[in-house]
Amino acid sequence: MDIQTWTFILVGLSFALYIGIAIWSRAGSTSEFYVAGGGVHPVANGMATAADWMSAASFISMAGIISFAGYDGGVYLMGWTGGYVLLALCLAPYLRKFGKFTVPDFIGDRYYSRTARMVAVFCAIFVSFTYVAGQMRGVGVVFARFLEVDINVGIIIGMAIVFFYAVMGGMKGITYTQVAQYCVLIFAFMVPAIFTSIMVTGSAIPQIGFGSTISGTDVYLMDKLEGLSTELGFTSYIDGSKSMVDVFFITAALMVGTAGLPHVIIRFFTVPRVKDARISAGWALLFIAFLYTTAPAVAAFARINMFETLNGPDMQGVAAEQAPSWVTNWEKTGLVAWEDKNGDGKMFYSGDERNEMNINRDIIVLASPELAKLPNWVVALLAAGGLAAALSTAAGLLLVISTSVAHDLLKKGFKPNMTDKQELRAARIGAALAIIGAGYLGINPPGFVAQVVAFAFGLAASSFFPAIIMGIFYKKMNKEGAIAGMLSGILFTAAYIIYFKFINPAASTPDNWWFGISPEGIGTLGMCVNFVVSIVVNKFTAEVPEDVQELVESIRYPKGSGEAHSH
Repeated sequence: MDIQTWTFILVGLSFALYIGIAIWSRAGSTSEFYVAGGGVHPVANGMATAADWMSAASFISMAGIISFAGYDGGVYLMGWTGGYVLLALCLAPYLRKFGKFTVPDFIGDRYYSRTARMVAVFCAIFVSFTYVAGQMRGVGVVFARFLEVDINVGIIIGMAIVFFYAVMGGMKGITYTQVAQYCVLIFAFMVPAIFTSIMVTGSAIPQIGFGSTISGTDVYLMDKLEGLSTELGFTSYIDGSKSMVDVFFITAALMVGTAGLPHVIIRFFTVPRVKDARISAGWALLFIAFLYTTAPAVAAFARINMFETLNGPDMQGVAAEQAPSWVTNWEKTGLVAWEDKNGDGKMFYSGDERNEMNINRDIIVLASPELAKLPNWVVALLAAGGLAAALSTAAGLLLVISTSVAHDLLKKGFKPNMTDKQELRAARIGAALAIIGAGYLGINPPGFVAQVVAFAFGLAASSFFPAIIMGIFYKKMNKEGAIAGMLSGILFTAAYIIYFKFINPAASTPDNWWFGISPEGIGTLGMCVNFVVSIVVNKFTAEVPEDVQELVESIRYPKGSGEAHSH
């Protein structure tokens, strides 16, 4: 069977499964819509968290960045993994003990202020929105290739599907669909990785194949890749071009931004006890590690296969009529293009002026089975996995946007007398509007998937993280300090990113950046601004009320920390 038939079968089956689960576990109350009634098993919650966590950026774009940028792409791997550990150890259990649904809820109550809550709502919606635009782009890439339509049509199809099951099921539907999505996405990522590893290095474990010699030779995989990269005019694969300062700042921004990401924090409210929140965090880390340790291997295998299929074994180019099938398949989506510059009828791919190929880095993972000439069903399986990754995260983010609107803006802000039913309706309308906005940003993206996501993390790092950390660990931090800190942090970071990315992109060079920090890493500096402003303002303003100080004490020193109190 051809790729398209296999894709319809496998994607169709996986969608039937998700929609079946969404209908079976439909939310009947706001508690089920927001936190799945708080009754999810820690292992299931660990899987759902991993699916929520591993977005289109992890599944589709991360290996693509590593494949094109080599060593420099490693910052995404380190930042996202480190961030998850930080979240699991320093934040999740305490927020769970506090017993609030959302981050703005925590900030509003901890800082005893409606203004603080509104600032947090604004930050939550802004960050989630930036992030969900990246997911929509990922969904569009997958649909464009496998339905052989333009990428914008792909995004619109994706919007319709996400809308259906995020709005129907709420958190309860999303949790159980995410367990299924984790199983689909990890199977889809590992099967081609294992096949390719066996073909290239003879090892069935991609992580070991990554450091092995190529089958039938005594040349190491990484040595061959480095040799080809430099010979073809690309930057070195194993040496980074970024400065140590910038690598540190980007990694820290991704780490700390992760810890402030609202859609992952909510996951820890769906288990029965605080202890279960810690256990499910450990399980999630294990489930995430499978994909994260495999991604660099997938990137390296795909890169070598790409050089060889485009330039032939002699690296002199391949005649256009013998173009590999993956090139003709991806050309239809507009994500791969060939221009015969020297008129010799041969495709040639290099990193200098000889280059005739324009290849979008977001296609690497989806194209990897075609690059390795694997069977058609493996290609289709990867499509199902890519969609599972993008849709699971998009659904989690849309839920954050809809709860921020319904619960924090309306119920706790402008319309305190809303009934449960009205609140649920407002949450669904909020999700619908968010999907339309995210789709627009997916069609007109401000960068490739992982870069857009990196900005979201920077904004989360500079706004939420200090307010949450000081809210838990520094009981004397008052509302004036927290509000001033959040506003100064997010405004500073957003201004820096907007200036270098939109107003004056030509000036975006290490010489013009402050202290050599790129826009992707500026969130770390924004976080420092936030901490400093908070502490200074705190010194000159009123003391925190006694009852709030006692509340903070009780979160940190768990007396009888069995059941967490719910609303």
